[in-house]
Amino acid sequence: MSSWAPTKYKTTNWSAYNDSLKRRGSLSIWFDPEMVWVPPPSGKRGRQQSFSDASIQACLTLKVLFGMPLRQTTGFVQSLLRLIGLDWSVPDFSTLCRRQKTLNVSLPYRGGTGPLNLLIDSTGIKAEGEGEWNARKHGGPKRRIWRKIHIGIDEETLEVRAVEVTTSNVGDAPMLPELLNQIPADQAIGSVTADGAYDTRKCHDVIAARNAHAVIPPRKNAKPWKPTSAGAIARNEAVNASRYLGRAIWRRWSGYHRRSRVETKMHCVKLLGQSLMARDFDRQVAEIQIRVAVLNKYTALGIPVTEVVG
Repeated sequence: MSSWAPTKYKTTNWSAYNDSLKRRGSLSIWFDPEMVWVPPPSGKRGRQQSFSDASIQACLTLKVLFGMPLRQTTGFVQSLLRLIGLDWSVPDFSTLCRRQKTLNVSLPYRGGTGPLNLLIDSTGIKAEGEGEWNARKHGGPKRRIWRKIHIGIDEETLEVRAVEVTTSNVGDAPMLPELLNQIPADQAIGSVTADGAYDTRKCHDVIAARNAHAVIPPRKNAKPWKPTSAGAIARNEAVNASRYLGRAIWRRWSGYHRRSRVETKMHCVKLLGQSLMARDFDRQVAEIQIRVAVLNKYTALGIPVTEVVG
């Protein structure tokens, strides 16, 4: 009887991937000399903004990357602009703090070659409270607040295409329609893969409304729904297939294992910090969105291409 062995993979583009990893350490990728630093007149009454959203996002990006307070961020940006020969004024810390609350963060992405196959997941990140060591050493939590991050990534490019931030008491399933609304209506969606927490009628109906295929494992005690909608019919087919094939075979047959890629992306989000620096909820949303923009930039520089060995 042969024993089970994990699948082994080999990276085939080590040279290009190595170059992309080195480019991630370059500060020049965050500052484009062609960037619109000062916005054009808006034509509206009142005082005009002195700095564009792009300039504010560039400063806050460096803040997130290096975990610096706002005052240190302004000094860092000022010295960086001086080194690269740009005579631009730098927003002070109060301007950065005020603009972060209402910032419309730009999420860059390249897009794939075909229909979008979306991988959905959520995780929690600490917004306020003691660290794990103090909580374990000195007893119960004093005041620990968590925020919940919901993301959807492109299976092909591994770029984050949708992100939502909520309080910790919001469930996973109610946020799926919000994530799908961030995908342009004219973009075809091939499939939506998520875990069993999204096995609800509303989730299946929303996915079916986008003419997409749902890859969501039915619950262990799942029973067929009344076939009153396209989403319910598709879900009943998954229930019958899971019963006939078994849950393990159904997962391999449906490609459910691809969802592990979004879990890896969640780990990458936390590599930029296990907790949030902002204290206001709106600023926390902007901080998380900037983290996502940083990861998309890293992904665009290059990712490993692998193939199965043996």
